[in-house]
Amino acid sequence: MSDSVTVVLATRNAKKLPEMRAILAEAGLDADVVGLADYPDAPEVAETAATFSGNALLKARAIARHTGLPAVADDSGLRVDALNGMPGVLSARWSGRFGAESGDRDAANLDLVLDQLADTPEERRGAEFVAAAVLAAPHGAAPEPQEEVEEVVEGVMRGSLLRERRGGNGFGYDPIFVPDGEVRTTAEMSAEEKNAISHRGIAFRKLARRLGELL
Repeated sequence: MSDSVTVVLATRNAKKLPEMRAILAEAGLDADVVGLADYPDAPEVAETAATFSGNALLKARAIARHTGLPAVADDSGLRVDALNGMPGVLSARWSGRFGAESGDRDAANLDLVLDQLADTPEERRGAEFVAAAVLAAPHGAAPEPQEEVEEVVEGVMRGSLLRERRGGNGFGYDPIFVPDGEVRTTAEMSAEEKNAISHRGIAFRKLARRLGELL
């Protein structure tokens, strides 16, 4: 009989599931990681908080409450030094309605950042990807189990921004972000190479240790 525990990753982005599964396997945890595709009636959680950790908390708590299972959620984005840390929590929506109307919000967001940094010299083009990840573990009796936030962690990947795109992998701002110590953008790396150093990978590995203690 298996002692495997199901953990819900609070996302409908199927690309995030293999990363979390690999990280938990590396940590020696026997956990079945599923996404929200397995819970089509799960609530849509608006990211209304002012911080990455706040948004991750909203999602993890809601999904833990809905499923009665341990839930992991993350929120991430790009902080640009010359833009005083923006776009930050607005990274996915930086281009506003223009991005939505364009049909390619990622491209519109990236173009806007490039335009905003057009006159910024190389030495001031520093930036960082930041991810906050949260584990919420439910407790109490069904049908209304209460959740308890077990851990809130953060991962950061520092780097700098190019003036033009390079690479076809990844998504979002990856084509212009070069991590410190690298010459390639994160869009020029394989998924495995990127996950080994990424902000999300760092945060998920921290959570894996805490999840191991919980299980």
